[in-house]
Amino acid sequence: MKFILTALCIISALVMPALAEDDEEADRTQWFREARFGMFIHWGVYAVPAGEWEGETIKGIGEWIMRFRKIPVEKYKSYAPEFTAAKYDPEAWADLAARAGMKYVVITSKHHDGFALYDSAVTDWDVMASGAKRDLLAPLAKAVRKRDMKFGLYYSQAQDWVHPGGATSGTPGKVWDPAQKGDFDEYLKTIALPQAREIIERYDPAIIWWDTPVLMTEERVAPFAALVAGHPDIINNNRLGPGFEGDTSTPEQHIPPRGFPGKMFEVCMTMNDTWGYKVNDRNWKSSQRLIRMLSDIASKGGNLLLNIGPRADGSIPQESIDRLEAIARWMDVNAEAIHATQASPFPRRLPWGRVTQRAGENGGTTLYLHIWDWPADGKILLPTLKELPSAGVMLKGGATVTAERTVDGVVVHLPGGATDPDISVARLEFPGPLTVTQQPYATPDADGTLTLLALDADAFGAVGGNIQVEGTGAAAYLTDWKLPNYRVEYRVQTGKAAKWKVEAEVAAAVPAKLSLKVGESSQTVEIPATGDGLSWETMPMGEIELPAEEAVIELKPMPDHWNPIQLRKLTLTPVAE
Repeated sequence: MKFILTALCIISALVMPALAEDDEEADRTQWFREARFGMFIHWGVYAVPAGEWEGETIKGIGEWIMRFRKIPVEKYKSYAPEFTAAKYDPEAWADLAARAGMKYVVITSKHHDGFALYDSAVTDWDVMASGAKRDLLAPLAKAVRKRDMKFGLYYSQAQDWVHPGGATSGTPGKVWDPAQKGDFDEYLKTIALPQAREIIERYDPAIIWWDTPVLMTEERVAPFAALVAGHPDIINNNRLGPGFEGDTSTPEQHIPPRGFPGKMFEVCMTMNDTWGYKVNDRNWKSSQRLIRMLSDIASKGGNLLLNIGPRADGSIPQESIDRLEAIARWMDVNAEAIHATQASPFPRRLPWGRVTQRAGENGGTTLYLHIWDWPADGKILLPTLKELPSAGVMLKGGATVTAERTVDGVVVHLPGGATDPDISVARLEFPGPLTVTQQPYATPDADGTLTLLALDADAFGAVGGNIQVEGTGAAAYLTDWKLPNYRVEYRVQTGKAAKWKVEAEVAAAVPAKLSLKVGESSQTVEIPATGDGLSWETMPMGEIELPAEEAVIELKPMPDHWNPIQLRKLTLTPVAE
């Protein structure tokens, strides 16, 4: 089993669901904060080559094929007649999203290739130049709204590889086709800003999803910001450009380990490795992994925007449909543990799963226990929780759940076996607010050593993905450490300033190097090869000094000497003075 690493960093004594700062903001964003789950759709001319160029499968995401292969403008435009949307069924798309428990849909009105999915008054490079020859946005907007979902639009305001002057890279004027040459400010004035106005006035979107603000400055952002200011109900993300924070943070392809406490955020994620349709991308995430992503993100108070990439004829790959139907099956029973919930009251990740909560009736609190790993003895711990629930039930099957107070917190007694192969959910009702005193950091064991397991790690990924956890409990380990810009942190508190010897339990097929850092002090650690597969060895990593207060231990690859490793455990032993 794999799941994205998490840790929550909220400490509280009285824990209640977070509230927006003011009523006006709460009203404007309430639907988004309650939605928790949406559909992203990347659809455009790039679905015609589908990741293939002159008989070669391109590396990377499918919708970037024009830039990756530096396809000339006219050659790329020649694909448009094959973009037919002949099998496009907006009602079926909306049905699929609604069944999966999604509460909003965001589709690419124009991606970086400059192609608009509607009839734009400011350019001929739009849907009318394609085989579709009709507005593709309006019927989807109608179908989505008919099912009480919100409709949103993605718009690439800066990158545009077809219209003269559009950003083709981070360097002004750097192009691969003379047809792309032009003035960036003129492009913004004559293409991007008028189209942004078009999509707002024609389709009244609930969300504008800006993207890749290369070359944008505060001055260039200003007219766009003024435009959306005239439509205050629109939720904007944080990708318009400098000086524009927007409403939501947008981590891409990775889940932030602690979320963004007190702020709205939305993780955008693919089902395989590409956003736009790519015929040879077969690296599909399992439905269980996607369901657990949704659970994980909701437990941090965020939204999941899960992508589909339709083919050029408008058909959705069956693999995407199958996964959304699997999510629909789970959400049909467990949606209340996702929608309109708030982040977990526990600041550290729990070894058996995740938690969401909501304000109950008459000042009460409802906890939802997302049980990823069903315990062999049928017991799970809610650490440092003081209150006992007044009632408990499994959402699937309705069996009664009981609990008892212990010195370590509340122990929940689960009935029978797991009720769901992906996540079993228990609902606990409490008559009032909750008291949780758990600290967000690891502390030494009774013998004075500090043991840091995979479940104690915060993994920071990037647009390429993230480190995963394989296995459960003390046997779990960190894996998929594919890129050197992924890093791991452990939050610890030892109680006194001292020097510690660090050992690591590692499996590595080939040697690697990483940096071991605490505060401003860092050292290079060499990881020798331990053998093929999971050949675990315990090896020294040097000595570090930790302060008495909370500290962060960081492990970060040395970029020129990195090969993926598996890491199961760090053991810190105090050095005798």
